[in-house]
Amino acid sequence: MNGPTATSQSVPLAQAHALSARHYFGDDMLALERRQVFGRSWQLVAHQGQLAEPGDHVVEDVAGTPVLLLRGRDGALRAFVNVCRHRAGPLAHCSGKGLHALRCRYHGWLYSQEGQLVAAPEMQDAADFRVEDVRLPQLRLAQWQGLVFVTLADDTPEFDSVYGGIAERIAPIDLATMRHTRRDAYEVRCNWKVYVDNFLEGYHLPIVHPGLSKVLDYRAYDTELFAWYSLQHSPLRNNDGIYGDGEAFYYFVYPNVMLNVMPGRLQTNRILPLGPDRCRVEFDYYYAQDPAALARIERDRCFSDEIQAEDIAICESVQRGLASGFYDAGRLCPKREGGVWHFHERLRAAYARGAT
Repeated sequence: MNGPTATSQSVPLAQAHALSARHYFGDDMLALERRQVFGRSWQLVAHQGQLAEPGDHVVEDVAGTPVLLLRGRDGALRAFVNVCRHRAGPLAHCSGKGLHALRCRYHGWLYSQEGQLVAAPEMQDAADFRVEDVRLPQLRLAQWQGLVFVTLADDTPEFDSVYGGIAERIAPIDLATMRHTRRDAYEVRCNWKVYVDNFLEGYHLPIVHPGLSKVLDYRAYDTELFAWYSLQHSPLRNNDGIYGDGEAFYYFVYPNVMLNVMPGRLQTNRILPLGPDRCRVEFDYYYAQDPAALARIERDRCFSDEIQAEDIAICESVQRGLASGFYDAGRLCPKREGGVWHFHERLRAAYARGAT
């Protein structure tokens, strides 16, 4: 078991408590997480199908920062801060195709596809102003298994040190060959961490998810911890064609990405805070293009919708419980809640870093 980096605050799993209730409330806490958690981690922003051709572009928000991804005429994929260096106007308003000129939508400053300013209308009277001195900030970018990630921070660990080992573990499943089919999004009335906490343990399966419990083998359900991610996995059984034969892999990659891998199917989840007590959960579905996987799409969707409704209901109830004033920080179950402990230890380290 490779747990999170030890800190002075670390407590072994067998002695651990969950985060206290105060961590799930308040604009100050959310601002700290935006800086120290979301702003210093790899964030899933697109899939390669959205950025296949020159001029294809994706506009996203990462930890409050507008971000623009662009496939250039040279074939290179680049990520920029979507903020003009003149007076902070946007270079693109929305995702789409055919963006061959990076022209600010406010005053018309023009940048090359490499981010270099090439024209600034009517700036000839500005003393000591040279277009060659102005460039858009470019962000670190990574492409993995058909997915695209960016990070705002220079000191975020190398991408391979975060996601390394996942593709090898799930082989021969090849996520890169799967085709994006749809996105479902939900707004949930809970702090983003409540939703992540819920994902990170199978302890609640027999109570909250009776249907899913029939498909997964709870006795064989196991959690493994790595430096930046955790894995819950179980053999599949009695699933009546929903998932096929094999194993279920539920990966959580700190701080807010979930990779739910079944035979012939990948479901990614992004958990995005909308406020201290609200979050947006985005489900993107990818399927292998063989007949067996394609035949399962509709049943998979119906079953996933059922599970999601159960999760939303319990997460919103937990948020109310956290707000009740009668809960602080309960003990964790060492057998079933190692993933929760792992996540909370990562968060505690981030909070401590932000306090220095």
